[in-house]
Amino acid sequence: MRRFIQTTRKIDRLGITWLLACAAVAAVAPLAASAAPRDMTPYDVARLRNVGSAVISPDGSKVAYTLSSPRQPWLDNDDPADKDGGSWTHLHVVDMEGRSKPYVTGENSVGGVQWMPDGKGISFLAKRNGDKSRSLYVIPIDGGEARRVFKHTVDIASYDWNPDGTQIAFIATDKLDKKIKKKRDLGFSQEIYEEDIRDAAVWIGKPDSDDKPRRLDIKGSATAVVWSPDGAHLAVSVSPTSLIDDEYMRQKVHIVNPESGDVTAKLDNVGKLGPVAWSTDGKQLAMLSACDLNDPSDGCLMVASVDGGALKNVIPDYPGHASALAWQSPTHVMYLAGAGVWTRFGKVSADGSENKDLIAQDKYVLDGLTLSKDGQVAAMVGQSAEHPGEVFVMKHGETAPRRLTDSNPWLKDIRMPKQEVVEYKARDGMMIQGILIRPLNEEPGTRYPLVLVVHGGPEAHYSSGWLTRYANPAHVMAAQGYALFFPNYRGSTGRGVKFSKEDQADCGGKEFDDLVDGVDYLIEKGLVEKAKVGVTGGSYGGFATAWCSTYYSDRFAAGVMFVGISDLISKAGTTDIPNEMYLVHELKWPWEAWEEFAARSPIRHVEKCKTPLLIMGGADDSRVHPSQSMQLYRFLKILNQAPVRLVRYPGEGHGNRRAAAQLDYQLRLIQWMDHYLKGPGGAAPDYDLKYGEKKEKDDAAKPHADEKDDE
Repeated sequence: MRRFIQTTRKIDRLGITWLLACAAVAAVAPLAASAAPRDMTPYDVARLRNVGSAVISPDGSKVAYTLSSPRQPWLDNDDPADKDGGSWTHLHVVDMEGRSKPYVTGENSVGGVQWMPDGKGISFLAKRNGDKSRSLYVIPIDGGEARRVFKHTVDIASYDWNPDGTQIAFIATDKLDKKIKKKRDLGFSQEIYEEDIRDAAVWIGKPDSDDKPRRLDIKGSATAVVWSPDGAHLAVSVSPTSLIDDEYMRQKVHIVNPESGDVTAKLDNVGKLGPVAWSTDGKQLAMLSACDLNDPSDGCLMVASVDGGALKNVIPDYPGHASALAWQSPTHVMYLAGAGVWTRFGKVSADGSENKDLIAQDKYVLDGLTLSKDGQVAAMVGQSAEHPGEVFVMKHGETAPRRLTDSNPWLKDIRMPKQEVVEYKARDGMMIQGILIRPLNEEPGTRYPLVLVVHGGPEAHYSSGWLTRYANPAHVMAAQGYALFFPNYRGSTGRGVKFSKEDQADCGGKEFDDLVDGVDYLIEKGLVEKAKVGVTGGSYGGFATAWCSTYYSDRFAAGVMFVGISDLISKAGTTDIPNEMYLVHELKWPWEAWEEFAARSPIRHVEKCKTPLLIMGGADDSRVHPSQSMQLYRFLKILNQAPVRLVRYPGEGHGNRRAAAQLDYQLRLIQWMDHYLKGPGGAAPDYDLKYGEKKEKDDAAKPHADEKDDE
């Protein structure tokens, strides 16, 4: 099952070693005057800015990047930009010396950032200036206002420029039929579940033209489109329908003639599918794909001829999972991959005969690889234990990537806890890795309360990068005297396909035994107080939290479950990804193993529960239906053996998007752990929280001075 929504799609990819040279540090944007060292607060977590994507210019001289800018509704400052909602996403450009300039900021959220083929402008998708739908804009690199160059009757989901910049291929659904719209306007807004859906199509349009776009007649629902280097073909990812389960498990790559819309070839990729890229000569395609139908992740690097036919895994038996790729030449592909808790930056020949690591790594976690047109300069998004995502670059001949941006300069004044890689032996002898964040003021010989943080998926993994988010405020809790442990239990990615399948047909079995074995390891090492262990996680990590709070209740003094599973049987009947659950997790349907599904469901073990459990989740979650939380809450409430509380977030889905909901979640998690791991325990703490009273409205809480709109 896919992990719950986080700041980035993959909670934890990759890692790379590099010690910043003095010249590189000086090149980063000037920092504010240093303040006295202090501890991180929940409000610091809530205002963290993060680079989401980094796209290098064709000539390799600049990088366009998106920067998330969270809203801060608790400040009550009448600023419309701080009204509750998701983070704004702004466009900035940084040069190779680290000089960064804002291009689109303010009350805007941009996406789909690309350089124009001639490198003179940057295009992006946005809904602004009264737009009724998400449209295509271009802003000149030399300055000036962003200009809308193309609009459609509905939102443009994604797009790609043809090589000469005269056309775009884009993906959008068909406009709602007028007859259906009229009925809905009259109040007939019923939903015909999974039937009244609209598939997405590929369209060809001309920017700055009154010509209507052409719709290509491709059977199925398009999810991605990429133009070939010569403009003669499109690579289109297509699923049978727009249902998320089909998009997860049944996408196929089609080669399409952009003039006729004819499908000239189909590739035989199976299972999960990631990004697709053309070779620089247009003769081959590379993609990130599952190795087989039961592979939990799209982490295999495949290459195929554009004429169709078999795909070749060019990094077979790789001890990790690829996460990004880009062609350097007609014969070689560069890629980033998670390997254990770090990143590999590699280069492989298209026939798989030559594969080598370009750099060693043990500090930075990298993702989002793009290359200049000549393949000599790479841009990536990098993070570390000291900072969230920033722009990194690496030129041919350099031995390590360089950091170009500093989006949270105030972090230099935050006291950082020690973060280290831990490896331990599970009860059956399998070696398991994890990340340990130690208490900030740790004293030798002292035992501390522990919070076990379990990732979702389970096809995900923690890397040794920036681990603090609203759902796991690690730096805040470490400063308050907690140890935090982030295990990569069996079934995690980052250690190859075989390891990621180790939990299949065994949900809640050895994979969750690994969690308890990790706790025992830390107790044995003298760091953790056995009676003061808490557990938290979202989605599949929420399933783990529910399991630890029931089946393993004698081991956990507190639990905070987020959008988690409590009943595997009803989960299979209410989720929007039943085939994904079957193919890459359970390998059987409930009716083939009723008792097994029931036995591995936390609600079957509620009578064992003595663990105070806080349950939270979105009221509109379609991935893990809210009834999963409601069932567990109701059973525990009736039994009344331990405190239980259910917090629902209206309008939120599989993870919180709005700033207020994220802050509320963070504060409640900390409050619950404090009450039961450090405080008096007993009855549940007061549910009425106070927001912002301890937060000074100082300059640090205000938007940066460079955050000015382009208009």
